[in-house]
Amino acid sequence: MDAEKKPWMVVGLGNPGDRYDGTRHNVGFHVVDALARSFDLKMGREECQSVVGRTQIGDSVVELVKPMTFMNLSGEAVACLLRKSGRSLARTVVVYDDLALPNGVLRVRPKGSHGGHNGMKSIIARCGSQDFPRVRIGIMPEHPISDVSDFVLGRFASSERKVIEEAAQRALSAIEVIVRFGIEKAMQEFN
Repeated sequence: MDAEKKPWMVVGLGNPGDRYDGTRHNVGFHVVDALARSFDLKMGREECQSVVGRTQIGDSVVELVKPMTFMNLSGEAVACLLRKSGRSLARTVVVYDDLALPNGVLRVRPKGSHGGHNGMKSIIARCGSQDFPRVRIGIMPEHPISDVSDFVLGRFASSERKVIEEAAQRALSAIEVIVRFGIEKAMQEFN
């Protein structure tokens, strides 16, 4: 299949279940849900331990993906999806929270290391490459934290919510630019 004809996958990282809904670690899920809402798309198809929806951005088919494997096993779902015909890691955009970036700051990158993020560690290990685009959304607190796990699995404070909502909207725009015009254009516009 011609690379230009392959669908894009937008994979939002998070943990399934009400317990994790609205937590800092579920920013990726939040962005995928917002993208689905913007296209009036119901995400309901189950495939490879993921909830998947399909839409169109410009001339490209885009699959929105929320792995249901829990964060630390995200790579199992992504690797399974990539084994299916017509999908490519180079056309997979992963959206996730980043504790190393200030709250609400967006970074678009064409590739890179996992940066200590367990979901990204899993994807890189299971897919055998770190060469895929990503959209990182900062969740760094303004104060030191004693327990990283408690912090990332906690919900946003009311003072953080507006900033995160604005970052999620910028992430939607960045994803659209990546799909329509490429990663370089998105980096110029959103970094």
